[in-house]
Amino acid sequence: MGLLDYEQRFSKLNMNAAAGQKSPHKVAMLLAMIEGIQSGEIPDNRIFFSKALKARFKRHLDRLAGDRDRNSPHLPFFHLRSEGFWHHQIKASGRAEYASLGTVSGPGVIERCIQYAYLDDELFELLSNSLVAELLRQALFINLDDARRQEILRSGNHWDWFECELVVQDYLTMLHKELRGEPYNKAAHRRALAPRLNRRREQAVEYKHQNISAVLLELGLPYIPGYKPAFNYQRQLKQAVLAHIARDPAEFDQLTQGADVETVPPDPEKVDWTTVLDPEPPERLTDYKRPDRRYLGRKTDFAARERLNRALGESGEAFALEFERHRLIQRGRPDLAEEVEWFSREEGDGLGFDIRSFDPDYEKELFVEVKTTNSGKYQPFLISENERAFSNDWADSYRLYRIYEFRRQPRIFVLPGAVEGHAHLLPQQYRAVFGQ
Repeated sequence: MGLLDYEQRFSKLNMNAAAGQKSPHKVAMLLAMIEGIQSGEIPDNRIFFSKALKARFKRHLDRLAGDRDRNSPHLPFFHLRSEGFWHHQIKASGRAEYASLGTVSGPGVIERCIQYAYLDDELFELLSNSLVAELLRQALFINLDDARRQEILRSGNHWDWFECELVVQDYLTMLHKELRGEPYNKAAHRRALAPRLNRRREQAVEYKHQNISAVLLELGLPYIPGYKPAFNYQRQLKQAVLAHIARDPAEFDQLTQGADVETVPPDPEKVDWTTVLDPEPPERLTDYKRPDRRYLGRKTDFAARERLNRALGESGEAFALEFERHRLIQRGRPDLAEEVEWFSREEGDGLGFDIRSFDPDYEKELFVEVKTTNSGKYQPFLISENERAFSNDWADSYRLYRIYEFRRQPRIFVLPGAVEGHAHLLPQQYRAVFGQ
């Protein structure tokens, strides 16, 4: 929906009026909610009808109330549902009663029927930014003109919220083209974007695109390979990315699946194998932040994603198999090239490696694990505990082949030995056991 749409909604609430006086109860409840989000008392998108919320509501109501207004927080907590951005999680035991309600007679009705309220995901992400929260706070009282809006959102030379929204939207437009294999021109995008920003230089826009790459990596999403991640970004920029994704949950699924969509391996006869190997593994990026443990609400088709990942993985393994055979032939060992085996296809993927190859200098076995992505060089990958342990136990003979930009022009960099010697391993799942 976007910030300006929410600003308009906040400035035009459906407020109850009696004797020509508008009730400030909805305004007080929204102010209490914003304060809770900003203070961290509401850490995720669940707004409970708690003592803390009611106390904040009373404090704001005391400042706004007229002679006729009473401390009745249950009324706005219920009636804000008519604004379209405030929703209720209904208790199973209270569904029938809730369905019959036109209003609420007291706080007991809330406690019987409603587990908590929640906002549009995009709005919740917007309200986590203090400048944006201030704009929406002001919008509860007056409909701000452009000059006042810019005054609130801009601080010094930092990029303001609207600039962040524009550059994020432009980046994601390019990213979707990248994932679909469509041509686009990054320089042309920067030139078209510049007049809409506050006199930003092209170098500044390009660096902001690198910042967005870093944000997407931290969220586990693909990025544009041509924009190397730069992690020292504005906190506001990450909030703009989250708000943009929250606006359209389907986009999140498109992005999560886009980097790993099935890709047909290139014809070995048409590949210039001399250009495939990238001799430089990714450098250790500074300021990398572990992902927040607060996620947008979404439903993901994990079965579909697993099928896509498996199909891409098999295509990548087939490509790596041909690369190994070419490498050994070029080293003058066609006999060893004939002995290269695709073990994971023949015996399953539980061995800890995919391909058995050879080191022609010492004529010893090499165990190759293959990880493939259509995204860039710095895209994180998943590795199982079995694969991690195998890389430690067989470090002298172990190689991880990371294939990146597979759809566009496949490249491979090699991580020899234990994987944890090259990359940070972050926990993704745990095994729950019943025992001491």
